[in-house]
Amino acid sequence: MVNRRDFVSQLGAGLGGVALAQLLGSEGALADAPRPEFHGGLHHPAKVKRVIQLFMNGGVSQMDTFDYKPELNKQDGKKVDFGVTSAATSAPGNVMKSPFEWKQYGQSGRWVSSVFPRMAECVDDLTFLMALQSKTNVHGPASFMMNTGFLSPGFPCMGGWISYALGRLSDNMPTFVVLPDPRGLPYNNTGNFSSGFLPAAHQGTVIRPTNPVPIADLFPPSTAKFITKDSEAAGLSLLERLNRQHLAQNPGDSRLEARIASFELAAKMQLSAPDVLDLTKETKEIHTLYGTDDPVTANFGRNCLTARRMIERGVRCVQVWSGAGGASGNWDNHTDIHKELPFIANSVDKPIAGLLKDLKGRGLLDDTLLIWCSEFGRMPFTQGATGRDHNGGTSVAWMAGAGLKPGISHGESDEFSFKAGPNGNYCYDFHATILHLLGIDHTRLTVRHNGIDRRLTDVHGHVIEEILK
Repeated sequence: MVNRRDFVSQLGAGLGGVALAQLLGSEGALADAPRPEFHGGLHHPAKVKRVIQLFMNGGVSQMDTFDYKPELNKQDGKKVDFGVTSAATSAPGNVMKSPFEWKQYGQSGRWVSSVFPRMAECVDDLTFLMALQSKTNVHGPASFMMNTGFLSPGFPCMGGWISYALGRLSDNMPTFVVLPDPRGLPYNNTGNFSSGFLPAAHQGTVIRPTNPVPIADLFPPSTAKFITKDSEAAGLSLLERLNRQHLAQNPGDSRLEARIASFELAAKMQLSAPDVLDLTKETKEIHTLYGTDDPVTANFGRNCLTARRMIERGVRCVQVWSGAGGASGNWDNHTDIHKELPFIANSVDKPIAGLLKDLKGRGLLDDTLLIWCSEFGRMPFTQGATGRDHNGGTSVAWMAGAGLKPGISHGESDEFSFKAGPNGNYCYDFHATILHLLGIDHTRLTVRHNGIDRRLTDVHGHVIEEILK
């Protein structure tokens, strides 16, 4: 007797078996799969089929960007008892007003500070969550929570769950791609885009468009003249036989299956990736729109433009990071909000607005969801002279795309932007809403792990119906 694993592995020989397994899976023959009658959704009709997530690493100060609080102006410099004896890394100082100019924009009248002049022009296309809470004010656990729904490592990230649930849109590109900040990986490093206990093939594929070699080891080094097409084919053939032997001896180990599939995908990407990453094919106007021609915005702009080119070519989920881990070069503005925040905000403002306008102009927002978020917010009182400490009590996120009511907001923080009000949300609600737009019921997307039916939203969460059309 031949079991299903052996049948799929043997039929068609070698990597053809992997291709067959992918084909059968996409047709729903092996497991649940996206359904055409649901517009590619898994449990109900999908509004969107692709996601670009812009993650601002370090904790964006909400009361200095999108959460306007006149009470901070009234109480500036005064000592207010917030009921805490210490913040994450400091003792509470005096209340500090936002040092930036604020204006209302668009028909929605959304307040935006002067650090985001370009995004301010787009507020009528955005749907804001004004009171997004975290269960921690420590970077590592908070980043895990916003990406995986859990405070501790080892759980699949949202991109991994989306990849697992909906699969590929293209055979030539990965399902889930991560574009990190050129300055380095974020807090938790690659743990934020891990597949956790899901099959390893669903982890984020890290690509660095600003590097001389964006995808490591995709092509042989130029110095390796001894590597030819014939020798490479012979080596891959031998490797494939050894991998199959190992797989037969270790059934159920998804790491090797993912590695075999990655070799097959890498061979296809040798043809497709250079085209995706070649931004010279874009017009001068597009480069100006994204700010790739300005040293201040070039790196993040290049990543945003690459993200757009990727979703056009079948990448289902792209995560773009601003800010590396560490004490500087990110949104972790402990020392001086006046100087640190404008610096990092200026590097992303034009590219993000450009991405939004480009997606809208090309009609891509009709089936693409654009997300902007951070792991937590910051405190209304000072740290030192003019810095702000971590605050898990409230932060701001926004979304744009099909299925959403544009130009509205949901939730509200207190008068100091210290804590979320009664209509605040957690990442569970955020994730549930994103999955819902993708045609996925977050309560039904589960995997049995160590005797527990795990899901992205743990045992919590609800779809935020108020922001949906």
